[in-house]
Amino acid sequence: MIDALITAKARTLRALHDQSVLVLPNAWDPASAALVARAGAAAVATTSGGVAWSLGRPDGEMLTREEMMEAVRRIAAAVDVPVTADVEGGYGLTPQDVAATVRATIEAGAVGVNIEDSRAADGTLLPVEEQMQRIQAARKAAAGAGVPEFVINVRTDVYLFQIGEPAGRLDAVLARVAGYAKAGADCLFVPGLLNLDTLSVLTAASPLPVNAMAGPGGPTVAELTAVGVRRISVGTAIAQAAYGVAERAARELLEAGTYHTLDQAVSYPELNALCTPEPR
Repeated sequence: MIDALITAKARTLRALHDQSVLVLPNAWDPASAALVARAGAAAVATTSGGVAWSLGRPDGEMLTREEMMEAVRRIAAAVDVPVTADVEGGYGLTPQDVAATVRATIEAGAVGVNIEDSRAADGTLLPVEEQMQRIQAARKAAAGAGVPEFVINVRTDVYLFQIGEPAGRLDAVLARVAGYAKAGADCLFVPGLLNLDTLSVLTAASPLPVNAMAGPGGPTVAELTAVGVRRISVGTAIAQAAYGVAERAARELLEAGTYHTLDQAVSYPELNALCTPEPR
């Protein structure tokens, strides 16, 4: 039986999409999730890349479903806000695979997923009809698990992998989102697209709220919101920045013998206090 808290978190995550914009800093372990929540995030999104790197694997479904779900379970237990999990392509191509992943995600304590429409093996896109079947299976699995409010954010990789001629990519995305909305998706994630003019056209035409992946050098949250983007995440960027600090601090220590890179570190007592001895 699903805990009432899971249902409440799913409803909260769904309601957050009705606001002007939902900003989701991405976490990869319990401590990073706790820090994201402490910073004021209304919800926490995981990053598959960050999780994989923390376990010594490359991104791209190099973790098993079980390994990813164990990481999601720890992250969800570390925070009181809703968690939406990056489940990559669903750990299998069939609708049954996706359904199993959604059930496992709910069991792990998360109340939403990102699910990709490309094949991990070669980056090619699944036919729209196949992805629709996978979304329908995800929707049915969530309802069957007692969480019909579960949020399905479908990622299309048309722009990320630069598939097709540039002039035709927007139409390709619009054709996909029409099918995805019909199949039961709640949000459309379009990483690789940060052109504000194109995003303005997409958000106006899309039947689903649009999630953009922001990052250094790209438009600000305010600029993305102004063109109608309703959900903003940063993918692996925060994890990459954290690992960048680790390398810079190590180089400074080894080469200069100084510690300036560590000046803005979270204090030991603060970080220790964010970690709980037992799952909540």
